[in-house]
Amino acid sequence: MDFDEHAPLFVISVAAELSGMHPQTLRQYDRIGLVQPVRTSGKSRRYTMRNVAQLREVARLSAEGVSLEGIRRILELVDENLELKQRVRDLEQTLADQVIQQPGSRVFAAGDRGVVRINRGQRPDRGDSVVLYRRKR
Repeated sequence: MDFDEHAPLFVISVAAELSGMHPQTLRQYDRIGLVQPVRTSGKSRRYTMRNVAQLREVARLSAEGVSLEGIRRILELVDENLELKQRVRDLEQTLADQVIQQPGSRVFAAGDRGVVRINRGQRPDRGDSVVLYRRKR
């Protein structure tokens, strides 16, 4: 079962307790755009696990003497890094899909079920299979 770290789960009092901060501090961080929770239709704040992790990181960086503006920039860079990593994964998947569709490029896959012949456009059943490719000449 996968857990969605972006699901808005926590009211401000719970998020404050989980992050070790006062609720007023969380309100201030929301006002200045440092950590922004999801808003419900009634405009109340709902914090995600990701928000709580960000709040803990804010507390850690603040204790090390980093300014709020510096912390905001660090959080921006972390988010940008995560987005770029996801983009790379998406591009790798697109490339893998393109390689699979090349005729005659895949010979067979070997996994825990033994050696399996792979036809054009077919993938091995399991992601942990070893796949051998024939080099085109």
